[in-house]
Amino acid sequence: MANNAKRDPNGTWRIQYRYTDWNGEKKKTQKRGFKTKKEAEEWLAHFQYQHSSDPKMPLKDFYEIYMEDMSGRLRSSTIGSKKNIWETKILPYFGNMPLSEISAPQIRKWQKEMMAKGYKDTYLKTIQNQLTAIMNYAVKFYNLRVNPCTIAGSMGKSKADERPHWTPEEFRRFADAISDKHEAWIGFQIMFWTGMRVGEVLALCVGDIDFENNTIMVNKTYSREKGKDVITEPKTPNSIRELTIHPDLAKEIREYISCIYKPKANTRLFEGRTKRFFEHEIERGAKEAGLEKISVHCIRHSHATMLLNDGINMHDVTKRMGHASVKTTIDIYGHASKDGQARIAELLEKEDRGEKDAM
Repeated sequence: MANNAKRDPNGTWRIQYRYTDWNGEKKKTQKRGFKTKKEAEEWLAHFQYQHSSDPKMPLKDFYEIYMEDMSGRLRSSTIGSKKNIWETKILPYFGNMPLSEISAPQIRKWQKEMMAKGYKDTYLKTIQNQLTAIMNYAVKFYNLRVNPCTIAGSMGKSKADERPHWTPEEFRRFADAISDKHEAWIGFQIMFWTGMRVGEVLALCVGDIDFENNTIMVNKTYSREKGKDVITEPKTPNSIRELTIHPDLAKEIREYISCIYKPKANTRLFEGRTKRFFEHEIERGAKEAGLEKISVHCIRHSHATMLLNDGINMHDVTKRMGHASVKTTIDIYGHASKDGQARIAELLEKEDRGEKDAM
């Protein structure tokens, strides 16, 4: 690319340049409005890197190429999460380094600094995955010879230790503590007795509930992005599912809907509420009930753990939770499955001794 920086009569700088676009066509253009010649030349250097497949470009430039590509393939909420990790955990450390010069020892030093901050193992793994993913992308599409993350090794772990959860008795104590707020009470009833994600509950509409067959259709999720309500398809195709609910829960939901002003099929049950509402209520309720505080998402874990402890098979739990595979369910709730196995052994021992009939 040839270029020529010139000063305009108004005192700003413009730069003229030639380049070859992605279709192999030669282009000639210019960009105006730079305060200094240096600023104009730095902009052009940035542009040149982004229009080449040179792995010597700084990581911060390559990151923009990567995110532009990913933005058309991932949900906006996922992109938002990736950006937050990149802009706070990765770019401050590696941003100015040429892609091809980021080495395994540098990555290990960065890992040490991240681990020293006291993040959870699962979050450390998430951070690591972001750097690994972009390096894999560079290897595949931009001629980077090798992914240095593979050599450096990983940090953190992909699954947490046993997930905190409440038993049905503990949940009832919590529900009593928040019964003064009907909206919070019914929201948590739905979460605990269906295993729905909080985003799925926030997206729930009147028309999603079939009171004749006592089912809930889960086919969307809610998030709050840049001050706006965003309704999208669920996390994965497996998350689209129909859930059977017990009659008492159906009755409670019907009574709640009767309190909504002129509800229609597309009226959201929790219009105007966000995840923060439920986070506040779970904190308040746990404190008043004298319970160990858990996250809103752990109400979902409580549902799955309850099902497994009650002997529901792993395949059925996988379908109800909307997981991609039974392996995912095992990875998350394997501890509950082991508890169930212990109870099976107890039952078999009683059968063997003839104690069950005597009970």
